[in-house]
Amino acid sequence: MLYDISLKITYDYEVPVSGGRHLVRVMPATLQGRQRLIVGSLSCQPMPAERAESIDFFANPFTSILFRSSHADLTIRMQARVQVEPQPLTADFSPHLAGLPAELAACWSVDAEAPHHFTGPSPLLPEVPEIAAYAQDIVTDAMTVRQIAIAVCERIHRDFTYDGEATTVNTTPGEAYKLKRGVCQDFAHVMIVALRSLGIPAGYVSGFLRTIPPPGKERLEGADAMHAWVRIWCGTTSGWFELDPTNNIPAGTDHIVVGHGRDYGDVAPVIGVLKSYGSQTTKQAVDVIPVP
Repeated sequence: MLYDISLKITYDYEVPVSGGRHLVRVMPATLQGRQRLIVGSLSCQPMPAERAESIDFFANPFTSILFRSSHADLTIRMQARVQVEPQPLTADFSPHLAGLPAELAACWSVDAEAPHHFTGPSPLLPEVPEIAAYAQDIVTDAMTVRQIAIAVCERIHRDFTYDGEATTVNTTPGEAYKLKRGVCQDFAHVMIVALRSLGIPAGYVSGFLRTIPPPGKERLEGADAMHAWVRIWCGTTSGWFELDPTNNIPAGTDHIVVGHGRDYGDVAPVIGVLKSYGSQTTKQAVDVIPVP
């Protein structure tokens, strides 16, 4: 699949801010055998005083921007053309849960793809006993790691309601679990906490998702948003496997990856600091358009 993707993020400040430094992670990644960024551009208004491109520990590209002068708003635009390759269907060679610790112990690597970074709590994902009990209720001794991940994904999709008004970007997985409502970030965070509570390495994926309008309806420009799903380490032989609990599907050619990390904090579209004493409002608009 070939896609043209555009993103617009706007920040309106209650009072002009006197400066700021931000890290921007919105450009689709190039992933060997999966996805290729053909061309991409990132622009900011106003123009930053300094700008630099870099790559973080998890091999995610990002742009650092610095503002020294006062400004009342900020607009970030990204445009890209991306080719996404279909992934072959593979048999389930993942171990049973009892056999996973031995495979983890045999993995000596600590590079960006190592499963050891995705076990236990992370900055935004503490242990949540209620979620651990929820996950344990799903598991049987006969299930493989991959089967467990699929079952947890299906259960979250069934038990939770998508509601864009129920949570915010700062909602914790424990709060989202109690509400049983939220957005893709909440679904992904709850699933990651559930899997880690079982000893299964799991991480957060940020990206874009092609959405298809209902029959007879035209696609609305800018109606899409950035998306999130989960990657699961299924043992030495099977490696990483990705599931989308919001839609209860494996990640496929409709999923375009921007980056991955331990939780949302590692791949937030824009993070940083600024000098201000007022509030701000943020809007985001995304278009993911298939190219014939």
